Amino acid sequence: MKTVLITGCSSGYGLETARHFHAQGWNVVATMRTPREDVVPGSDRLHVVSLDVTRPDSIAAALEASGPIDVLVNNAGIGLMGAFEATPMTTVRDVFETNTFGVMAMTQAVLPRFRARGSGVIVNVTSSATLAPMPLVAVYTASKTAIEGFTASLAFELEEFGVRVKLVEPGYCPNTRFTSNGGARMEGLFPEAYAPFAQRIFASFGQLAAVTSESDVAEAIWRAANDTSRTLRFPAGPDAVALARSA
Repeated sequence: MKTVLITGCSSGYGLETARHFHAQGWNVVATMRTPREDVVPGSDRLHVVSLDVTRPDSIAAALEASGPIDVLVNNAGIGLMGAFEATPMTTVRDVFETNTFGVMAMTQAVLPRFRARGSGVIVNVTSSATLAPMPLVAVYTASKTAIEGFTASLAFELEEFGVRVKLVEPGYCPNTRFTSNGGARMEGLFPEAYAPFAQRIFASFGQLAAVTSESDVAEAIWRAANDTSRTLRFPAGPDAVALARSA
């Protein structure tokens, strides 16, 4: 029976992905900054583990508690919307610490085990914001685009050792906690000069014909984790699929 470790499982994509892999008969290690047993199915095949991807000691402790794993899903991330002009560089660094360096740190931590065994899969979750320009998410997009380049290069680097590396690119999912999770970070990021533009952008979100669901992303992660071809990118959700085709 295979085991998957998924970061960021307290809600959204991570939680739905944990449920999906569990339903497929896998052992699941669902990691969260603040562990909550009540949000996941009660099962001896699903274990909740504390993990902060920005702390090396937390990463080491989580991997020790998890035991051998077959797949790492780097899903943990933080959202940010706002005018770049008004975004403090401390906030920029906070976003990169989780979305970029946290993914790299988790990946680096599991690689010795995967390489020695000659197998393993790493699935990095980015965003459809990397597929087409989107306003007011410059920092967020930059943090995810860095992972796109990192993953593409790493896939070549690890192919010789039997380790596969994949990207999942979710579309716009209005059901996630993207905005609420970043509420404090977003205070003051919409100066008066940007208000009319921001209002038009927010209004356009409500007119989208196609959006992504958490299950779309979970299914794409499942496909990526089990794909044995050299396919790198897995857009998730009808809007992301459309963007990928037109890119």
